[in-house]
Amino acid sequence: MSDWKNDLNLPARDLRPQTDDVLNTKGNTFESFQLKRELLMGIFEAGFEKPSPIQEESIPVALMGRDILARAKNGTGKTASFVIPVLEKLKPKVNKIQALILVPTRELALQTSQVVKTLGAHLGLQVMVTTGGTSLRDDILRLNEPVHILVGTPGRVLDLASRQLANLGECSMFVMDEADKMLSREFRRIIDQILKFFPQSSGPGNAYQSLLFSATFPLSVKSFMDEHLYKPYEINLMDELTLKGITQYYAFVEEKQKLHCLNTLFSKLQINQSIIFCNSTNRVELLAKKITELDYSCYYSHAKMPQASRNKVFHEFRQGKVRNLVCSDLLTRGIDIQAVNVVINFDFPKNAETYLHRIGRSGRFGHFGIAINLINWSDRMNLYKIEKELGTEIQPIPAEIDKSLYVVGEPNSVPRPFKLDHVPEGNTVAPRQQRRPQHNGYHAQNGEQPVQPVPSQVLPEY
Repeated sequence: MSDWKNDLNLPARDLRPQTDDVLNTKGNTFESFQLKRELLMGIFEAGFEKPSPIQEESIPVALMGRDILARAKNGTGKTASFVIPVLEKLKPKVNKIQALILVPTRELALQTSQVVKTLGAHLGLQVMVTTGGTSLRDDILRLNEPVHILVGTPGRVLDLASRQLANLGECSMFVMDEADKMLSREFRRIIDQILKFFPQSSGPGNAYQSLLFSATFPLSVKSFMDEHLYKPYEINLMDELTLKGITQYYAFVEEKQKLHCLNTLFSKLQINQSIIFCNSTNRVELLAKKITELDYSCYYSHAKMPQASRNKVFHEFRQGKVRNLVCSDLLTRGIDIQAVNVVINFDFPKNAETYLHRIGRSGRFGHFGIAINLINWSDRMNLYKIEKELGTEIQPIPAEIDKSLYVVGEPNSVPRPFKLDHVPEGNTVAPRQQRRPQHNGYHAQNGEQPVQPVPSQVLPEY
């Protein structure tokens, strides 16, 4: 080992078994990309050992300056695939915004900015995260200081650029994560407007480099590529859509028996952390309340909560302070919490894309996890359609689930996500006696012991 490596503050190795989703590489190392030593230091201190297939394919091409359209599975290392080239190419002594990273949700913006800060810890680059739902005044004050990399959601970034608060005139790198969502009808017009603030080229090609990453690429992405990308290098590592490490089950259960079924799962499964999805914000809060009454620790999160509360719930769940999180599809995009080994669809999703992103919250980075779907009669055609579209099999749940499919032998060895530098203050944890859901996202209990089966209860339809 080189002398400089001996001085690194390396985390404990993650010894969990992994699948070919991340192991099927050509054998390259991060050193083989000829990266700056300071960047390599950040990469190794973050616990990265070898590049995953998507990193191996995209990093060298991005370093050459080519536009990239990359498609790879959720949870295989896409974020580092664009963060590493961005950090390598930017100049710390030039106090201008040199890279813009756009993501669809506020939680993903927080997470991505922290990955940038962690990998770039030794580079002297300044990173700023900006999203809706937070103070515009704070953003204005921050932009008076040097910012090299801006990470944000489209609406807020356009607002800052339009007010001439964020100067993108010398921005040389444009990155979109979750590009399929970013180019949906909801965001496409905003993205087009943002790009008008970038440096414009008088000749062929662009005056900036574009990197687009996603798990799915609908026609909207192709139309954007044709309009805005210059001779893009296309990468497609999607031999199949679902992660190899995720085993999928369904339990056929009447609506009024779902809570009873969930309680049984809690008592029988060895859950490290779980995410439970509902199809409406109303049902998210009601289910979190019911889970709390069963004496299991639980937080909840949805788009109608105050941003400060969302941030705090997200941060504390990432740090393992609570075992279960009930949420809407707010957290289906890109959220990387390696300790999650169980995903439960309390409400079955309506389409294959949502299903794919939901179950991709477990089995991250080639590890193992399970997805359990509670199905009623009205969901049966959706189940068949999703299986067919994704080319996957969702099996009936057995009486006993093989623990090797999802149980971590040593939970303490699971790496915790990079700690967020600053989380806006949220409300405090609800006291144990408090039963009514509050819009602070907390329903936390200390007890984790299974309780007796509960009477049949039904949540209001959505």
